[in-house]
Amino acid sequence: MAPSATTASSPSTTAYREARDTLVSLAGRHDDAVREFRWPDVGERFNWAIDWFDAFARGNDATGLWIVEEDGAEQKLTFDDLVRRSDQVATWLESLGVGKGDRVLLMLGNQVELWETMLAVFKLGAIVMPTTAALGPADLRDRVDRGGARVVVAGEGDAAKFDEVPGDYVRVVVGSADGWHSFADAYAVEGHPFETTTAATDPLLLYFTSGTTSKPKLVEHTQVSYPVGHLSTMYWIGVRPGDVHLAISSPGWAKHAWSCFFAPWIAEATIFVYNYTRFDAAALLEQIRRAKVTTFCAPPTVWRMLIQSDLGGAEGKGALRELLAAGEPLNPEVISQVEKAWGLPIRDGYGQTETTLQVGNIAGEPLKPGSMGRPMPGVPVALVDPLTNEPADEGEIVLDLSQHPVNLMTGYLGDDERQAEAMAGGYYHTGDVAQRDEDGYITYIGRTDDVFKASDYKVSPFELESVLIEHPAVAEAAVVPAPDPTRLAVPKAYVALTAGHEPDADTAKDILGYAREHLAPYLRVRRIEFFELPKTISGKIRRVELRDREQRASDEGRSISQEFRDDQFPELRSQR
Repeated sequence: MAPSATTASSPSTTAYREARDTLVSLAGRHDDAVREFRWPDVGERFNWAIDWFDAFARGNDATGLWIVEEDGAEQKLTFDDLVRRSDQVATWLESLGVGKGDRVLLMLGNQVELWETMLAVFKLGAIVMPTTAALGPADLRDRVDRGGARVVVAGEGDAAKFDEVPGDYVRVVVGSADGWHSFADAYAVEGHPFETTTAATDPLLLYFTSGTTSKPKLVEHTQVSYPVGHLSTMYWIGVRPGDVHLAISSPGWAKHAWSCFFAPWIAEATIFVYNYTRFDAAALLEQIRRAKVTTFCAPPTVWRMLIQSDLGGAEGKGALRELLAAGEPLNPEVISQVEKAWGLPIRDGYGQTETTLQVGNIAGEPLKPGSMGRPMPGVPVALVDPLTNEPADEGEIVLDLSQHPVNLMTGYLGDDERQAEAMAGGYYHTGDVAQRDEDGYITYIGRTDDVFKASDYKVSPFELESVLIEHPAVAEAAVVPAPDPTRLAVPKAYVALTAGHEPDADTAKDILGYAREHLAPYLRVRRIEFFELPKTISGKIRRVELRDREQRASDEGRSISQEFRDDQFPELRSQR
């Protein structure tokens, strides 16, 4: 079947494709891409699932989605399968009364129904609220209430959670559950193609942020801000038509939409998914080689676990061409070990739920150790002094609102105070601090809330953590200020150990000694505690909990018995 004339030849489809092709053709020529790229004008009416996905996918027999389970079972769907099945789901949901503007809470794992539902809800002009299955009833009540959910789509293993979530919403279950509509009924429906009814400015997605420092915010994106904005993410990944792309990401979070939905399908690449219950580096690497994965993105936690395994030397990379990391800054030691084994750099990138990719290291461009790269084409990134709001070479990362950034959220729903703070002074404020060198490369320093002063010196936790993680006993580390009567605060490291290392005084002394050798005197880690690091359900370290723990101990005038201090080890004084 040929692509439908109404979508394949539409001006919005043509403009979108031309912008995509421009970025693909300028890979490795970043200065040219910044100079030549323009965001596509998709017109007043736009629906990504219809005007882009259906336009290239209808009649397309290439593999669009490939899911492999831990036991070896797998499912492959062509792009045409995905068009047809999402039409069926959309038609069925429409029969249940779901329509334009309705909010659909989507809580599924990495299964085909997730991708079919995303496309189907988009086609209806309804709004998706991606939700992680890790949530319990209390968090779900908040999301249904604040998000205004009219529909819930969940797996049968999670359906019972909603017994404790009041509300007059349509319940759809993948599997079976009493009182719920069965998703399987959609496949008995004769689907039909859909026409675009959405304005480009209509809402498309509502995301709850992961809440590393506060209650989750409700972020709204339009038919353009993510679907068009993720051209920047595709460009950073370096994914091309015909590629096989794997991103380790959990549904419910923005990064999943970045790398497991928009970016690869913008490129007309295959989305490859490997589901596992317990991380097994050898099994993951085998799947990467078997599926001939070409582009691979993983969070720093996964990369740190991979380097503790056998990467298999130069042959171990299989068909991999591009390696990426996102979610949190990646420590230089990890990048070095992978490049030594595979001859490929891991390229870091920076963005937020509120945006698409803002800053990144681009394939074929020089990399600088520790830097997360340069601003993406079309993304008006600047640094401003947090106190004066004036441009600076070290300051908060912001987007210049006078340039109307396409890839920026509409705002925080129901929170006028946070919205005003985020958009103050003509900039969107990310809350992250960085510095820029003479070549325009930006290096992450930390969250504005995480950077602290010790003995009147500014301390970036990330800088200290990057040194600590080089030590073979350190799997992960989080540095926070510990109140000190003399220095105001001293750097304290909370450390998760690698296998085979004991949480004892000898290990503490060895790590403190290593840090002492590799850090300037004013940055020395003075205290260490072996600890299970608190994390958000999306996997980000909650340093705010650790800071609060230190402050409470100080306020109560008590020491933390489980910690080790450098003055307990006089022999360390002989080191510089």
